[in-house]
Amino acid sequence: MRHLTEAESSALITHEIAYEAVKAAFISAANGEGTVFPALSAHAADPASTFSVKSGSAPGYAGVKLGSYWPSNDALGLPRHGTTIVLLDEQTGRLAAVVEAVEVNAFRTAAADAVAADLLARPDASTLTVFGNGHQALYECLALTRIRPINRINVVARDEARGERFLVELSERGLNARLSDARSACEAADLITCATTSRGPLFEADWVRPGTHVASMGSDSRGKQELPPDLLLRARLFCDLPAQSVVIGEFQHIGDRVSDGSLAITAIGDVITGAATGRVIRDDITVFDSSGIALQDLSVATALLELNG
Repeated sequence: MRHLTEAESSALITHEIAYEAVKAAFISAANGEGTVFPALSAHAADPASTFSVKSGSAPGYAGVKLGSYWPSNDALGLPRHGTTIVLLDEQTGRLAAVVEAVEVNAFRTAAADAVAADLLARPDASTLTVFGNGHQALYECLALTRIRPINRINVVARDEARGERFLVELSERGLNARLSDARSACEAADLITCATTSRGPLFEADWVRPGTHVASMGSDSRGKQELPPDLLLRARLFCDLPAQSVVIGEFQHIGDRVSDGSLAITAIGDVITGAATGRVIRDDITVFDSSGIALQDLSVATALLELNG
């Protein structure tokens, strides 16, 4: 059995590795080669400490991703989020590898955003608005500036002091950013990315101008919500896995409109392969919902294990 520690996986992961592995996972999910099983959500004795189990398989790998959220870790000086990826031997079902993947998960999540934006955002998109100022929001900005000519980032933060610290982090990485109110940030944006734990819309639908690409990266369990439903009713909708998105993702809030056929959701993997169309005209508003699928994690972990020999 192989084991990659957090230090080892962090040293190996890059935006390029994550991007290619996530892209391959999206294709497997869409073309039927990969299988994604229903996600399980649970909590510890303290209901505030939660974890999820996501599992899947595809040619080359099978296993589970365990994601945890322990808010009490703040007092210990530890990250709130934890990620462990477990790979099984496809021939025997025995334990093949364990990959500690807290930082890898941040790269993987941001890579999903970047793959979708690379397909759906206008080629000249230069202004990014990000809701959130936490650990994941930083990686989203880094990944998106790799695939579009972003020269301005508007940050919408609930806490001004934390927002200012986030601006410093971005500046240290050569990114030009400023704090903004939600309305002004949306009205100026070519790209909007939400990386929060919100349970309600973060902005109004009318604030989003034609041609904008919007991503919800934080809605990954029942009750979470970042986007206004009215926006979804007038946008072209894409996600990692439609069947999961309408249950625990952003599109759970329009599930009835999907089930009655009045709204269509497209798997981003089908856009990658050309089986479906992404942006049709410049003024299309496109929305990508990333509820997260195990195939992404298993694909990235497999790539890291190959790199590590």
